Amino acid sequence: MLLVEDDARLVRMLDQLLTNEGYDTVIARDGQRALHEGLTQPFDVILLDRGLPVMDGLDVLTRLRSKGVLTPALVLSALGNPADRVEGLDRGAEDYLAKPFDIDELLARIRALLRRHTSTIPVLAVPGGNLDTGSRTVTTTGGTVLSLSAREAELLERLARRPQQVFERSDLLAGVFPDADDLGVVDTYVHYLRKKLGRSAIHTVRGIGYRLGPVS
Repeated sequence: MLLVEDDARLVRMLDQLLTNEGYDTVIARDGQRALHEGLTQPFDVILLDRGLPVMDGLDVLTRLRSKGVLTPALVLSALGNPADRVEGLDRGAEDYLAKPFDIDELLARIRALLRRHTSTIPVLAVPGGNLDTGSRTVTTTGGTVLSLSAREAELLERLARRPQQVFERSDLLAGVFPDADDLGVVDTYVHYLRKKLGRSAIHTVRGIGYRLGPVS
């Protein structure tokens, strides 16, 4: 979950609350950081404040949507009149909750977003077939089922959720292999995926990193 909030006290409270509920959180305290995290990591839900330093929260959301990031977003804002809520929903938010908010209601809305998200994107198109993110398998167009390791599946999912985006190797390392510090790990797992899916499944963008190959 991406938690975007600049109020230090509220960040601590929400981070502790979400951790206690079993969620993993990444925190961004300004709009620029939120945009970077949203573009380089896949999330299940984004909790987004509006009044952020550097860039307004709705501007962040608009830019994410323009780049094809469809992660459901719940806006948490002190701007809670009907016009504010309508603006937030029109600019790409799936839900909008005014501050101050009830904790139980917030958690219920998060659960609702997660249910909708996981039920609508269980399978992602990849070169030569489809990735089932639940079972960590790729079913090829010929009907062959390929099993992936957890890291292979996570790397492929990250690329497949944004098939037009070029991912820097350092971002893939931080997002998929947080316990490693050698960029060669990314190259190794790209090699593993190419052996299973074909060399053209993942393109090397020289000097930058990787992106998904063409999806048929």
